[in-house]
Amino acid sequence: MPVDTIVEGGSGVTRNMAEAVNRCRMAADHRYGGEPVMADPLTYPADRFVQTGLGILPLLLGGYRPRNFAVRLWDGTIWGPEEGQTALFTLVIHRPGALRRMFLHPTDLSLGNAYIHGDFDIEGDFESSFALADYFTGPGIGTAERVRCAPKLLMFPADDRPPSGRQAVKCRGPLHSLFRDRNAVQYHYDVSNDFFSLWLDRRMVYSTAYFSDPREDLDTAQERKLEYICRKLRLHRGERLLDIGCGWGGLVTYAAKTRDVEAVGITLSRPQAELAGQRIREEGLENRCRVEVLDYREVEDPSGYDKIASIGMFEHVGESRLEEYFGRTWRLLRPGGVFLNHGIASRASDTPRRGPSFVDRYVFPDGDLVPISTTLRVAEKCGFEVRDVESLREHYVLTLRHWFRRLEASYGKARQAADEVTCRIWRLYLSGAAYWFRIGRNNVYQALLVKSEGGRSGMPLTRADWYS
Repeated sequence: MPVDTIVEGGSGVTRNMAEAVNRCRMAADHRYGGEPVMADPLTYPADRFVQTGLGILPLLLGGYRPRNFAVRLWDGTIWGPEEGQTALFTLVIHRPGALRRMFLHPTDLSLGNAYIHGDFDIEGDFESSFALADYFTGPGIGTAERVRCAPKLLMFPADDRPPSGRQAVKCRGPLHSLFRDRNAVQYHYDVSNDFFSLWLDRRMVYSTAYFSDPREDLDTAQERKLEYICRKLRLHRGERLLDIGCGWGGLVTYAAKTRDVEAVGITLSRPQAELAGQRIREEGLENRCRVEVLDYREVEDPSGYDKIASIGMFEHVGESRLEEYFGRTWRLLRPGGVFLNHGIASRASDTPRRGPSFVDRYVFPDGDLVPISTTLRVAEKCGFEVRDVESLREHYVLTLRHWFRRLEASYGKARQAADEVTCRIWRLYLSGAAYWFRIGRNNVYQALLVKSEGGRSGMPLTRADWYS
């Protein structure tokens, strides 16, 4: 493995450590007459793999506290939790080479790759395992421990099997260009309508629900969210609504049916648009709403819109395109119009990530999370008045847990609708996202923006009509 490959992996690995690892690799490769030690597993008995693994685990994971997990190796050997602790989950290692791929240069991406291709599994509380992943991809393990483990990890077999199932995305073209954004969105959303329908709510709303009680069912919470959006926008009969990134049409059909508005939704996913159109026809709403395959930069409507919503699409825009995004929505709004922008945000205090993450490669290509302070600054720069900002972070934790449980309950059907690797990708993503939102690493905000007319916002003095 080249030195630069290890350095680029992040996780606090220094160039000196990388060089030491490479020296260990070369020494191991030539210790037995110039042949790699692990070229033939028969030269290194299987029980030695187990013993080596049991020697490595305390060095790499022994410092995690509380050590409330267990590790089960491929032969059934268990390294249990520390005394007095109950295992919240068990890390199940399926083959010796998994230890090399997981721990030699651990990153979010390398661990994700190992999981989706079956190197390991998590039994028990999947969400809890992400704290452990943070530990051994971050600064929790010292350089000395990593260097000590490197020659032992290199004794395990490498895996040259070609990956099967869903492959990592390969986006081409300038970042956030029309062509590249279309490919990125299609990579995520065009998996299968049947796949998403198994674990989303009945309207297939693919953004955080809005709960009045943590025990509430997903369908009820998603309908409440749609109603909440309509109230925040203060939609009235006869108004024109644009939904940017409309998904399967949940909001446009709900708004047209309950508020008697003219609703237009746009998406870059043709399968989404086709299913949305089918549902619109089934509801008998063809004369009041429609869904088109269109990018927000391609919307040209001289008559304009009274209200605009963007719910869960903002993450695809990119920081470099924010002025274009808010400038476009400003021009599309009629004077006095209202724009509700709903999107996931990063923390301003976080250090930018080095290199691609698992989510970048397998889930949301080119996704770009920006702090809410950046979003609001650009929106104001483009002329909007910020009237309200609300965090729905805890609601998203509950939503993601619902999605994960529903995927688990329909796992067999999900594999038929997609494939095993795709199912494992979403299993990992949904559980990991629940963890990231729970600890506050990510947030989700609704920002209510107004195109004031001569200082007149059209906003009432209180929020009472949102809740009454």
